[in-house]
Amino acid sequence: MSLVLVTNDDGIYSPGLTALYEKLKGLATVYVVAPDRERSAVSHSLTMHKPLRVQKVKEHIYAVNGTPTDCVAIGASKVLPEKPTLIVSGINIGANLGDDITYSGTVSAAIEGTILNIPSFAVSLVVDDSDVHYFETAAEVAAKVASYILEQSLPYDTLLNVNVPNKPVQDIAGVKFTRQGKRIYEGAIHETYSPWGEKYYWIGGGVPYWEHGEDTDINAVQNGYVSITPIHLDLTNYNALDFLKERWEPWISKNSET
Repeated sequence: MSLVLVTNDDGIYSPGLTALYEKLKGLATVYVVAPDRERSAVSHSLTMHKPLRVQKVKEHIYAVNGTPTDCVAIGASKVLPEKPTLIVSGINIGANLGDDITYSGTVSAAIEGTILNIPSFAVSLVVDDSDVHYFETAAEVAAKVASYILEQSLPYDTLLNVNVPNKPVQDIAGVKFTRQGKRIYEGAIHETYSPWGEKYYWIGGGVPYWEHGEDTDINAVQNGYVSITPIHLDLTNYNALDFLKERWEPWISKNSET
């Protein structure tokens, strides 16, 4: 039977993590190795300057006093009985769309799995102002994605970033394969003062706006579709690489003459 490692960045007691774990148990042997507290927006940070502790919460469920990346690194090599077949990170409480994936601990856990050459994906529930969170919808989507990957695997050096609208399963319009969109925040840095007149800053908030594009991840979820975006770990801009190679030699020759 396949062996699946589940983690997140919302912490070991997140309802999204619980929903994901319960759903995937029907597909494989599942272990949870997750942060002992919320670690949102820690990106791909790895703990280097303090020891890490693994605490067994109950059978197959472990908490780590570190980041999602720590959890994958330790879980895959030390906690699980063997290398996992698949790593699933989520269900994140909130979207991971556009440029936000660069900050995301959820996506970074899947990145770490991909670096370790383990097929991986991240799944997030695009929550809104509603008091109801449809984790069962995201868990259902995650199970289908996991089934596909366990059977077909993924392209080399590639992970999937999955975002699910906060709707009942029957209200999901379908699935779209998308590209990463562009998100820009205005007024996200707030300057304020303490009662003693000391200036400090608070990062967060602001009103984001998005680039338009029918093939983007944000457009898909705004229209009720599940967005699945393949993320490649090779960050090289090959068009720019060719451009610079072409321009560099004439430029260096010209400047060598002066």
